[in-house]
Amino acid sequence: MFWYILKLLILLPLIGVMIWGSLKLAKKVQGQFGAPSGGSKAVRIVETTMLSPTLRLVVIEFHGSEILVSTSRNGLTRLAEAPARKQDALPELAQ
Repeated sequence: MFWYILKLLILLPLIGVMIWGSLKLAKKVQGQFGAPSGGSKAVRIVETTMLSPTLRLVVIEFHGSEILVSTSRNGLTRLAEAPARKQDALPELAQ
């Protein structure tokens, strides 16, 4: 019984530190993959609106145009496309 308690006191904090370290490492590495080397991304999410737990509307900016997309469990559906607005015309992002 003593050995069980001793192993528990040693291994439980060790497992906790390993979990914490892997989460920190994943957060650090997450930004490095998928980003272009120049630092600027071609796609930017402007706004999202949740309509239901499985349905969401997303406005995506891509190469000077804004694309309205519906996302659901079945995939993405392009609904509309318009020229991109200027950055100062987006009061939601200024907050």
